[in-house]
Amino acid sequence: MLSEAGMPPARVRLVASLVRGGEIRTAAVREAFLRVPREEFVRPEDRRDAYDDMPLPIGEGQTISAPSMIAIMLEEADLRPGERVLEVGTGSGYHAALLAALVGAENVVSIERLPGLAAWGRRNLDRAGFAAVTVITGDGSLGCPERAPYDAILGTAGAPQLPPAWPRQLTDRGRIVAPVGLSRTFQDLLVARRRPDGGLDLRRGTPCAFVPLVGREAWPDG
Repeated sequence: MLSEAGMPPARVRLVASLVRGGEIRTAAVREAFLRVPREEFVRPEDRRDAYDDMPLPIGEGQTISAPSMIAIMLEEADLRPGERVLEVGTGSGYHAALLAALVGAENVVSIERLPGLAAWGRRNLDRAGFAAVTVITGDGSLGCPERAPYDAILGTAGAPQLPPAWPRQLTDRGRIVAPVGLSRTFQDLLVARRRPDGGLDLRRGTPCAFVPLVGREAWPDG
C-alpha cells in the first residue's frame, strides 16, 4: 500500500473524503489519487484550490473535472495494470496521469482537439513523471484508430450520443465510460461494455455536467 507519509495533507484529506463518500471504492483508485499531484495540473492561481472537490478552469473554455466525478469514472472503467486506454480530452493532463497510475503510462493514449491545451497537458504530464503517456492533437470524437484496439475508452467531455467510431476501436471485452446527453451542459455518465457478439451492453449512471465534446461525431464547433 502506498504510504501517505510526506504527502500534502490536503491531498490525503481529499482522498479520505472520497473514500468515505463512496466515490473511491478500490485500493487501486485510492492509490492513484494519492500518487498523482493535482496541483501540477491546474493553473498557478488555482494551486491553493487543487484539492477542493470541484472543477477548476484551465483556459480555452475548458475545465479540470471535480475529483469525485473522476473517481466515479475510474471505478466504472474497472481498469487493470497493462490494459490499453484511450482518453478523449487531455485538458490539463490530470485524468491521463490517473489513468497512467492505474494501467502504466506507456498504455495511455490521450487525444485533445485544442493544440494549446494538448501542449500544456503534455508539459504537465512530463513534469509529474508521466512522460510515457502519448498525447495527440486531433478530433477525439473519431477516437484514435491508428493506435487501437483499446481495453477502455474514457471521455472527459459530453457528447450528444456515443460516437460511432469508439465501439469499433474496442477489444473484444472493452468498455467505454463517457458523459452522454442531448444537452451541451448536462449529461448522464454512460457505461458501455462490449459483448462477445460485438454488441454493447449500455447503462446510464451518474448525472453529470461536462463541457461539450466538439467534433465530427459529436457537437459542432461554436
